Amino acid sequence: MDDLAPSLTRAVFDTVTTHIRDNDLRAGDALPSETAVAAAAGVSRTVVREAFGALSALKLIDVSNGRRARVGFVDGSVLSLPLGHAVDTAQVSVPQVWDARRVLERRTAELAAIRRTKTEARLILDHARALRRAGGDLDVQVEHDIAFHAAIAGATRNPMFPLLIAAFADLMRETCPIGWRSRRTEADRLAVFDQHDRIAEAIEAGDPLAAEAAMDAHFGLSLRALANTGFS
Repeated sequence: MDDLAPSLTRAVFDTVTTHIRDNDLRAGDALPSETAVAAAAGVSRTVVREAFGALSALKLIDVSNGRRARVGFVDGSVLSLPLGHAVDTAQVSVPQVWDARRVLERRTAELAAIRRTKTEARLILDHARALRRAGGDLDVQVEHDIAFHAAIAGATRNPMFPLLIAAFADLMRETCPIGWRSRRTEADRLAVFDQHDRIAEAIEAGDPLAAEAAMDAHFGLSLRALANTGFS
């Protein structure tokens, strides 16, 4: 039975994903009952429950609140798992991740400057200023830093960017405090706040070239800070 388990689970995966595709379902739409899925896949309800748990962990379906399973709303937390695993197992380094992120976030800053609403521009500014006001409370700073970059991604009007940027949140929580502690002088610490301000102000001003340049400079400084901590 153990040898069959992966193939049985795969049968449920295929049955559910095919049903979603063939019926043009959207996030939040109800899926067939466990009994119906078991019959369609030719497996037991126990196998269906196990497969549903795996599908739920991947955000492909939602089985919360004891309701019938529904098509899931994907978020970037799913992408953070393989990224964290890749870093933990030395398949990629933190500077390599940040270098790739630099390219991505230059584009989000550029698009945000073109497409943001006044409300979105204000939210980005608010997070930049809250970052400065945190006064050395690293936990608060990191959460505003994450929210700052997420708000920029949201202002691009491309739903892929918030998903991709959210994938970096857990790694930011681990590495940003380390990078911050590497900034020994007050001038170094103030430079971080100033860079966030410049990015936010360029986006508010609707200047995509300035926003992209400010984001690029921000990542240049961040990569140097990581190098100073011994990340390679």
